Amino acid sequence: MPITLLWAVDVYGRVYSVSTAGQRWVRADDLLLELKRVSAGKDRCWGIGCDHHVYLNVTPSETPIRYREETYENQRWNPVDGFTDVLLPTDRWPWSDVTGMNPQPLQSFQLPSRSWEWEGDWYMDQSCGGEPSQTGGWEYAVDFPANFSPEKKWNSCVRRRRWIRYRRYTAQGSWAKIPLDHAKKPLLPLCDISCGGWEMSDQSGRYPCFWGVSQQGQVWFREGIHPRVPEGTSWEEVEVPKEVAQLSAGPGDLLWALLWDGNLLVRTGLSLDSPTGTSWVEVESPGKEMEALHVAVGVSVVWVVTKDYKVWFRRGVNSHNPCGSGWISIGGEMMMVDVGLNDQVWAVGEDRGLYFRMGVTPSEPSGNGWIPVAAQWGRNKEALPPRDECEFSGQLTEASQASVLSCTDSDSELGPADPQRSPTDTPVLEAAAPSVVPLGAASPPASPQEAEDAPSAPQQDAPKPLIRTSDSFINSLVSDRDRTSTQPAAPIPEMPQEEVVDLTPAPVLPTRQAADVPWMNVDLEGAEAARSGRAPGRSSGALGTLENSQGVGEEDGPVWAWISGGGCDVDVASQISWLSPTGPLTSSVSLTPVQSAAWSEQEQEHREEIAKKPLERSNSVWVRKGPLRWWRDWKPQRWVDAAVALEQSTRCDGRKDSILFVYYTQYDEKKHLHVLISEVTALVPLLWDSCYAFAVYTADRTRQRWPLVLAAPAEKDLHDWLLLLSDCCCECRGIAAAPSRRALWATTSKGDVMVHEPSFLLEAPAHATPCDHMFWRQVPGHLRCVESNSLGLVWGVGWDGTAWVYSGNYGPLPSQEDAAQTQQQTDVRSVQLYENQRWNPMTGYTDKGLPTDRPMWSDESGLKECTKGNTHPPSPQWSWVSDWVVDAGIPGGADNEGWQYAADFPTTFHGHKTLKDFVRRRRWTRKCKISVRGPWRPVPPIRLSDISLMPCLAQSKMEQVPVWALSDKGDVLCRLGVTPQSPAGGSWLHVGTDQPFKSISIGGANQVWAIARDGAVFYRGSVSPQNPAGECWYHIPSPPRQTLRQLSVGRTSVFAVDDNSNLWYRQGLTPSYPQGSAWELISNNVTRVSAGPLDQVWIIADKVPGFPSESPGAVCHRLGVGPMQPKGQSWDYGIGGGWEHVSVRGNSLEAARGPHPPLAGPPRSPAPQRPPAQLNGSAVCV
Repeated sequence: MPITLLWAVDVYGRVYSVSTAGQRWVRADDLLLELKRVSAGKDRCWGIGCDHHVYLNVTPSETPIRYREETYENQRWNPVDGFTDVLLPTDRWPWSDVTGMNPQPLQSFQLPSRSWEWEGDWYMDQSCGGEPSQTGGWEYAVDFPANFSPEKKWNSCVRRRRWIRYRRYTAQGSWAKIPLDHAKKPLLPLCDISCGGWEMSDQSGRYPCFWGVSQQGQVWFREGIHPRVPEGTSWEEVEVPKEVAQLSAGPGDLLWALLWDGNLLVRTGLSLDSPTGTSWVEVESPGKEMEALHVAVGVSVVWVVTKDYKVWFRRGVNSHNPCGSGWISIGGEMMMVDVGLNDQVWAVGEDRGLYFRMGVTPSEPSGNGWIPVAAQWGRNKEALPPRDECEFSGQLTEASQASVLSCTDSDSELGPADPQRSPTDTPVLEAAAPSVVPLGAASPPASPQEAEDAPSAPQQDAPKPLIRTSDSFINSLVSDRDRTSTQPAAPIPEMPQEEVVDLTPAPVLPTRQAADVPWMNVDLEGAEAARSGRAPGRSSGALGTLENSQGVGEEDGPVWAWISGGGCDVDVASQISWLSPTGPLTSSVSLTPVQSAAWSEQEQEHREEIAKKPLERSNSVWVRKGPLRWWRDWKPQRWVDAAVALEQSTRCDGRKDSILFVYYTQYDEKKHLHVLISEVTALVPLLWDSCYAFAVYTADRTRQRWPLVLAAPAEKDLHDWLLLLSDCCCECRGIAAAPSRRALWATTSKGDVMVHEPSFLLEAPAHATPCDHMFWRQVPGHLRCVESNSLGLVWGVGWDGTAWVYSGNYGPLPSQEDAAQTQQQTDVRSVQLYENQRWNPMTGYTDKGLPTDRPMWSDESGLKECTKGNTHPPSPQWSWVSDWVVDAGIPGGADNEGWQYAADFPTTFHGHKTLKDFVRRRRWTRKCKISVRGPWRPVPPIRLSDISLMPCLAQSKMEQVPVWALSDKGDVLCRLGVTPQSPAGGSWLHVGTDQPFKSISIGGANQVWAIARDGAVFYRGSVSPQNPAGECWYHIPSPPRQTLRQLSVGRTSVFAVDDNSNLWYRQGLTPSYPQGSAWELISNNVTRVSAGPLDQVWIIADKVPGFPSESPGAVCHRLGVGPMQPKGQSWDYGIGGGWEHVSVRGNSLEAARGPHPPLAGPPRSPAPQRPPAQLNGSAVCV
């Protein structure tokens, strides 16, 4: 790691630096130099002097800084004198630049400042175009301007040659004053500066940019900064909408400014081609009632200090999103902060000590604690403490006061004098000839021998008094600070004669209290209070001798005012001797002066005891970044490479908040999207060809049917991101356990298992939780359908018919045994495509169709072309396990070769050919397999097509839970021995039927309903705990001209779905007549229904109204369901796009019901007359 410097300035304007390879602070060589603040960058440091001039210190290097000045001598040929410098009036100047537009005689070149010197005199460039020339450096052309060449031709009427002179920069390693250029608009005195921009994201190694703020709030940009021109050339004003007090430029393309009103401005559009940016965006300060005091930015971080000295971190900052997204409070009380290389953070504490933020990494940019900068100081070999014993003594001579008074801008800055205090009432102290008395001396005066050994400082080395100006940093810090009254310092007694060193006689000067000292507004009230409460054994008011090598305020170390780490190359792995995380300040405690003084007063055993006490926990930010692809779902729709960052902040109370950022570039413009993790409602893996994709849903995106779709480069990346995001979502909602017994379960068309934890408001009769606000999380596994009940039993059926039982934990946290129960789960499903043909008289059936026909290889709808070559498994997680074969079991029948026939596309196909059939199709299938790990145990050996568990209330007690199922062949099965302790049960009991079934459901009071494959509906009678299989089937008439395909039985209701996606409700169910009386149409657009133990109704809707392009399958909730309105009133659409199944049969959380409001509007029309066939069912004994 290269050796770099950390720069700092004390309250007297003295500049110091410490090397990463050193251990001691080093003061600038120019002892008369007084700077108000500095801004360091790579290999350089800028500063503002108390004279309002800008200074530059360039780090010495082996390569000198040389700049080449050049000018061109131009001549024209005439018949009398040949080539001469007498040119035509329309020609260029005799001495000009390369363009000929600007005159540049040799005597016009001047050194830009005293920091430069000429290396030699002017000389001619003997080469032409970089190659040696025999023409003395002359280049010839026909006329001005034209292409010049070293060859002289017969028509060469003009010529030129270049003169060169080098100048060298001689001020490396010292502070050089930047000259003021003569601009049209004079540059006002600057009050703040900032260096940055050397690592623009467009290009590495960008030339540094330098910004300044004038006392009038104007922003200036230094142009022409170049490696060979470190000072730059001129100033350019950048328009701002409001007055700016301070700004900060990061190493990249970030620039933030602090306004006079405490708000912040962000400069956008900073780039390599536009270093000054394009526009400003205003950002509010972190506190609504507390204005910002200081801002500092890095590559992708922004730190702010407010006027109550609280530190704030801006989350979500990036070159794509320079404004960020929100503020996070960070522990510690600081006067100012600075962001250096690698986004490391330095600060000046409220106690005027220097601090470093440890633990700052790209994944945790906010760090985890403050540690003091403990570089050695002066002749003492001990490390410099973090300002615990470096307070002012509270006394000052009148001469020093007068010197300060003479340097102030106005008397108003000093505040009114105390009328109750007069010079005659103050103690008297004899002082030496120098007019400045050392402040803050806490040790006894040095002995005469020590005074002789200590070299006396030359008179020119004595620091000047601090000049307070209206734009000074100190004044700006304390101007709005609430001043607290402190006890006046005790009068200083006259020093005993034997303790006074023989000094040159000086007039007796009265002293005044510390509160009247002009620069005492930079002192720390807390430190003053801590000093006043010290033990009597320590001296707090004695003044040291004046014959020492330290300046004012230097006897115990500087009182710091500014720090700049822009040029200090430090990271979390650096081993820096003066950055040792030892002592009690390693945690992010509030660094008040009182605490610092208290630490210094404790004995060693007391310190150890206090160090064991819990300290304040700081807020922190953790970041996970990675490259993903984002699906831009507007035209042109395509995948866009993006950088994704997940920022997670931890508050002091332990709560966590996270934001997901997606950064992308469109038409060379940086843009971003962000999603609050607390607003995420679902993370759903998607079925996407050859992509490891997933969708991020929020309530707004669910309503708009516009999820954020991202794709990972590999399956492991997809799994890692889903796991990370899911954990963050659960942490935000306080979910730390396995699914509860009352959870809602669902599956997607991809086979992913989703679960939702309901609240009492989900089924509330009024103000129910909207479906789009439901949070769904994924449970490991792969299933086609899942059913549960309130006793904690969860069964599932895979796409291959395998039955699975959930083995997860229902306690507060999953146990290690439950985690170990996750096992390999496999599932197999078939991928289908259709081969289509049309008949013609010449060749018979062929794959040559009409132009208006569907593709000859397509999906079932015929709208999408699907061939064997371009058809892939549902997702990359699947793998083929068979070859393509003709499926002879297609619904509707097929001939021996698997063909189905029809008159035309698209009509109903049948399995035999007629004279009017001109088209035919056959279905091809291919099996694929997926393997995952999840908390599911298989229930062999029968493969199932449907499963149902009896719903019940949570307080219900049953010896055995009834479980009914259908085999893949249509047989009805009843599972025996199922209990919460043994969820898999013991064995299957076959229930006789005379035909295969396709759907079955058991409801409250052991009501078993089923649908045969031909659409006939049956009710199983006499089912009870003593007779779990029942006695006989009762045939229930189907709705007129409809074929039912799936049903669900609740506590007292029965709902069914037909082949046309209509939802039906069975009327007239009573305990004495459980078969009901008639079917009533409720709604259409339904593919699956689930009725719960509270008779609540949830469905999977085919489409969402208003969104025709939405994929089939949306979760919907029936609103208004109650005892007086069992059919409900309306639908609430939730998450959708590829959801296959939903089960609410475990949710028995019943909200408190108030009086049911009367139905609004006119009374409903009477129900239509029901045919007699629907009145009763016929018993069929088996």
